Amino acid sequence: MFRVITVRIDDRNDVLHFKTTDCDIRPNDHVIFKSFLGEELGIVAKSLGNILNEIKNLCAIPEILRKATDKDLENFNKKTQDEIKAYDFCLRRIKEREIPIKLIKVSFFTSERKAIFYFTSEGRIDFRDLVKDLAKRFKMRIEMRQIGIRDEAKMVGGLGICGRQLCCKTFLNSIEPITLQMAKRQNLNMNPVKISGQCGRLMCCLSYEEDTGGRIYFEDQDELVGYNEEEDGEDEMAQEMDIPSERAPREG
Repeated sequence: MFRVITVRIDDRNDVLHFKTTDCDIRPNDHVIFKSFLGEELGIVAKSLGNILNEIKNLCAIPEILRKATDKDLENFNKKTQDEIKAYDFCLRRIKEREIPIKLIKVSFFTSERKAIFYFTSEGRIDFRDLVKDLAKRFKMRIEMRQIGIRDEAKMVGGLGICGRQLCCKTFLNSIEPITLQMAKRQNLNMNPVKISGQCGRLMCCLSYEEDTGGRIYFEDQDELVGYNEEEDGEDEMAQEMDIPSERAPREG
């Protein structure tokens, strides 16, 4: 019988759900699972048993391939070191060739001789010479994949102004467009520092908190939905201490 476990992927700080029939897999064990990169390594964070069998569709939850062996740990440790070396080498080539891109991350496939170099840039860049340098150095297929600034935040992670892990990193499956109207309808302080996320764009929570009414202010009822008077008072004190910013909010 399947049981559900949560697995932490160290290099991404992601926690994902998997299923397994192996009774020997316990918290803190290293396990192997399949992804678009091939096989990946993770650490079991928690065993939920069959508690989710009635809540989630088990068919949609991927299955653990096996418990990691010492050989697996050795191979993945080497893969991590190779990715770090590839990142450093690519960074040097970018500076030497004066290519206006920001390198974010390097991922090596385990299923084939291929690597993806993730980067951000203001526009379209001719990096054919850079690809030749990388292919010659690593003897594998090279893919340069441009990502947006919000995708960068989702990939790198971090803490929001609320003190919690970024929503895009922890539970948002897709990044939806965010508008200033969402903040205005919730009667929020329009200080850019207050409504912008780590990526510099409007915070993702402006979208789903509008749907739940978590911050919406009803003037005719003189109440904040989801907030009590003490929290409201604390918010007003925080707004009085705001430092004006010259940076204008950017729509996502």
